[in-house]
Amino acid sequence: MGVAKRTRKFATVKRLIGKRDERRKTQAEKNAELELTKKKEEPVREIPQMPSSMFFQHNTALVPPYQVLVDTNFLSRTVGAKLPLMETAMDCLYASVNIIITSCVMAELEKLGPKYRIALMIARDERWTRLTCDHKGTYADDCIVDRIQKHRIYIVGSMSSPSLWVFQAKRGTWQADQSTANDRDLKRRIRKVPGVPIMSVAKGKYVIERLPGAPTT
Repeated sequence: MGVAKRTRKFATVKRLIGKRDERRKTQAEKNAELELTKKKEEPVREIPQMPSSMFFQHNTALVPPYQVLVDTNFLSRTVGAKLPLMETAMDCLYASVNIIITSCVMAELEKLGPKYRIALMIARDERWTRLTCDHKGTYADDCIVDRIQKHRIYIVGSMSSPSLWVFQAKRGTWQADQSTANDRDLKRRIRKVPGVPIMSVAKGKYVIERLPGAPTT
């Protein structure tokens, strides 16, 4: 019978549990790490701070002379209704007003061509206040919404709500005016901002909404 060969044991060490091993952590540490992981996964909600001039839905910063920030369609509808801009706004509010036009509104009117030349001529009046925009592009709706969110001192002049229908000669059908649809979307965005009134053109005059104490006739 052969003799079993005996090998010599060498470099024998004990296996130690690492400092970061799960078996060394207490239940409290595991719970703390689990809570931290949940907090990182939860979306962060950013709630904008309300201005100090707001008293619930009432905006105390709206005082005469009113700052009326007008858009492209409002100027176009004013021309279509043959209304003087300054005088009609004063008749609506029974107070002095300051008409404000941004540079992106001017750029939109210039791009629209000769169809809006009268509105462009009215917008170039030196009596109005000009605001220079620092954003890219000439889309005025985003600019107006951004300004009223930062500064609740404006009354926004926007087009009237009823839909306009335009006859398409090539197709021989009536279609809703796209500018009216865009303006309805702008009004929807403005109404989400508390304390910002909207001035519109309706029935041959300007009408105001969301302004406490404003005349209704």
